[in-house]
Amino acid sequence: MEGELHQIWVYLSTTPLLGLTLTLCAYVLGYYLYRKCRFNPLVNPVLIAVLVLVSLLIASDTPYSRYFEGAQFVHFMLGPATVALAVPLYRQFHHVRRSATAVVVALVFGSLTAVLSAVGIAWLLGASRATLLSMAPKSVTTPVAMGIAEQIGGLPSLTAVLVILSGITGAVLGTYTLNLVRVKDWRARGIAMGIAAHGIGTARAFTVNEVAGAFSSLAMGLNALATAILVPILMVLLN
Repeated sequence: MEGELHQIWVYLSTTPLLGLTLTLCAYVLGYYLYRKCRFNPLVNPVLIAVLVLVSLLIASDTPYSRYFEGAQFVHFMLGPATVALAVPLYRQFHHVRRSATAVVVALVFGSLTAVLSAVGIAWLLGASRATLLSMAPKSVTTPVAMGIAEQIGGLPSLTAVLVILSGITGAVLGTYTLNLVRVKDWRARGIAMGIAAHGIGTARAFTVNEVAGAFSSLAMGLNALATAILVPILMVLLN
C-alpha cells in the first residue's frame, strides 16, 4: 500500500496534475471543516483552501507558475460555474420581476460605492496610481475584474488578489454585518452579498437562503456589467 501511494505521489509531483489535485484536496478539507462547524461563515472553505495551498507552495518552494499549470483547469471552470447560477435565478424569477426597480437602484449605487470607497480609502492611505486602478474593479468576479484592470492601466495580478480578498471578507463578515444593520429581507441581503463579494459571497448566500442566493447571483452578474461600464467612465472623468 505504501509503495502504491509513493508511486502515485512521484507521478503527481512530476506532472501538472499536482496543482489540480492539491487544489481539490485543499477545498475538500475546507468544506469538511465548514460543515463540521455548521456552516459558520468564519470557517470559510475558500479561505481555508487558500491558506493550505499557500503554506504548501511556500514550504515546498514551488513557483506559482508551476502550480498553475495544473490548477488552471479550476480557473477555466469559473466561467461555466458562473453561467450555472442562472438556474436558481430562473427558479426565483418571479421575485426578481417584482423587485426590478429596487434591483436597478441598488445596483447603480452599490457599484459606485464599491468603486469609490475602495479607491478613496487607498488614495487617502497614499497608494500609487497603479494600485488605485487595480482596486477599482475589486468587487466583481475575477475574469471581468482582471480585464477591467488591464483596460484602465491597473495590474491584473494585483486585482485578482484583491478580488479574492474582497470575496472572502464579504463571505465571512457579510452575514454579521447585515444582521447588525438589521437587514432582514432576503432579496436585499442577496443583492448586498452579490455586489460586495461576487462569487464567493454568492456561494455563502446560497447556503443561507435560496432567494438570497438567487438575488446574489443576479447582482454579481449585473455588477460586473455595471462596473465594466462605470469604471472606465470614472477614470476618464478623474483624469
